[in-house]
Amino acid sequence: MRLLGTISPDRPLLVVAVREEAAYLGERLPVLLTGIGKVNAAVALATVLAQGEKPSEVINLGTAGALRPGWEGIHHVVQVIQHDLDTEVLQTLTGRSYGGPLVVGKGDGPVLATGDLFVDSPAARERLAEHADLVDMEGYAVATVAHRAGVPARLVKYVSDEAGDGAAHTWRESVDGCARHLADWAHTQGW
Repeated sequence: MRLLGTISPDRPLLVVAVREEAAYLGERLPVLLTGIGKVNAAVALATVLAQGEKPSEVINLGTAGALRPGWEGIHHVVQVIQHDLDTEVLQTLTGRSYGGPLVVGKGDGPVLATGDLFVDSPAARERLAEHADLVDMEGYAVATVAHRAGVPARLVKYVSDEAGDGAAHTWRESVDGCARHLADWAHTQGW
């Protein structure tokens, strides 16, 4: 975890998993590098939000795998789910709901599936494509922590790969270009 810059209530906090994804964001806004995965993202964001000033909003910028052909470019997520938590079984066992879908945007947009599994197999991709359009490893955690802290959250993802065979290789090759597009998006927002 590493916070670059200072959080203030008049500016958003950009939350990014790894430095490769944040390479071109500059110093105009605070950037939180969380590390990869739901636990790292949740702990990092909860820690900085508990330490003082809260930002005007939390914006999770990062790469995502496409679960269906034709998905590319930048996307504003409207709903995020966890793909590695069996919410139906937990509800059956306890009678309570844990980890249900979160609405994080309005209008048309993709559903993002978050989990601690890097999706690089066709079988996993097909299973997830039944419920979502994109897949990442931090979005649900970031949205949950922001929601519980009373801070609005947005999830903005750039498609880096097709979440199937060769996804890890594709991500390594495409992450620099993805980082440039994410920084371009941030700069068009006037920050």
